[in-house]
Amino acid sequence: MFGIGIGLIAIAALVTAGCAFTRFGYESAAYKVSSKSGEFEIRNYESLVIVSTPMAALKENSGESFMRLFRYISKDNEGSQKISMTTPVLMTMEEGKNRMSFVVPKDIVTKGVPKPKSPEVEIETFPAGRYASYRFSRSWNQNRAKEAEMKLREWAKTQKLKVTGTALLAGYDPPFTPKPMRRNEILLRIVD
Repeated sequence: MFGIGIGLIAIAALVTAGCAFTRFGYESAAYKVSSKSGEFEIRNYESLVIVSTPMAALKENSGESFMRLFRYISKDNEGSQKISMTTPVLMTMEEGKNRMSFVVPKDIVTKGVPKPKSPEVEIETFPAGRYASYRFSRSWNQNRAKEAEMKLREWAKTQKLKVTGTALLAGYDPPFTPKPMRRNEILLRIVD
């Protein structure tokens, strides 16, 4: 009996420690769900401040773009300010114009977002509005992301929703998260 108790405590400790290194340990972009159907949702987002950089191609291992943004939040900004990591990491899915973005934490937005030192990092705004979303797990690549986008566009059509613009891929987990536990989403802006 004693051995089982120790085993359960060890498992609980590992799960708790694991949460600190996954999306559960980060501030997430806030939204309100107005309707849900399985893996599909309609969400209302407030305007978000993001930092963005070009991305050569939409692929899961987009290390150069990620590291450029990571350096920005790791003091490569005016004032050498440390900025907390947030979720999701947003990636545009527009051929030849791919971009990766980090959401700036609310406390930093309130204090004032420091200017990037790198000319390849820009402060931008994610516009407030209604968005359709489709959640999927496992790893992603260009084909899986496009397949998820098509599912979301088809669902939006069945719901008589008019969506517009470039799809966004939202990734919530670090690459070492087991694939079945990963959370990915496709977002499309809804036009009223």
